[in-house]
Amino acid sequence: MKSTETVEREFLPAALDPAVKNIRTTASVDAQKMIKGVVAVVGCDGTGKTRLAHDLVHIFNQRCPTERQYMGLISGGTGDKIKRLPVIGVMLEHYLAAKVRRAQDMEKKLPGAFTALVMYLFSLWRVLQMRKLKQRARSGSLMIAERYPQAEIAGFHYDGPGLAADRSDRWLVRELAHHEQKIYARMAQNKPMLIIRLLIDAETAYARKSDHPMAELRDKIQKMPSITYNNANIIEIDSRLPYDEVLKQATFIIDQALQFRDHNKNNLRL
Repeated sequence: MKSTETVEREFLPAALDPAVKNIRTTASVDAQKMIKGVVAVVGCDGTGKTRLAHDLVHIFNQRCPTERQYMGLISGGTGDKIKRLPVIGVMLEHYLAAKVRRAQDMEKKLPGAFTALVMYLFSLWRVLQMRKLKQRARSGSLMIAERYPQAEIAGFHYDGPGLAADRSDRWLVRELAHHEQKIYARMAQNKPMLIIRLLIDAETAYARKSDHPMAELRDKIQKMPSITYNNANIIEIDSRLPYDEVLKQATFIIDQALQFRDHNKNNLRL
């Protein structure tokens, strides 16, 4: 078995190839705890996560089975599916979207047990998405995860638990919050082999996502870089660069991670 220090020496210097600029590593690799077929793309709104994830799937699907999986809450695609449900679809989608927006504001008190239960169900849905992600990766697919759950900062905004116990004085809500924290702690143990964190400043993010409040963007930009994703291997890329350069850098670093993974597989067979 190789130690974490050995992994750092072999993988991280390769990631910092002089030909690729503006990449910064922020954590070490623990090869024994990674989901070796998963690459996560994270970052504030406006960094281009969705576009990058789709393009990475297109590039790597030419080499091996590659899939994208959204690991947030209700994406645009999911919302459209809900809207198509007979009779209640549109009303249900609007209701759930409103609950998500309310849940994301960590400065507000939770309105009641029913809303807390809805939020808890959102987190259980995320558990199902994590199981699917792991199953597809273990079946041999390279999984590009857009967003990734973490247990370090509370708030759905940051892909953390939505129920903080101190947001309510109701017994049921506090119990749900404690259980939800455990759920996220378990999910956080499933570290991707690589996390690509896209960086941005608030002004650029707002120019790209003007429907998002500036205060919300500033908050996410301030807090998200501190998330370690349980000390996963994180590579940071400046998303303000021309998109072709961002895609080039992300492709390069995933290539490095896959080569490292395959090298370890071959060593284990010897």
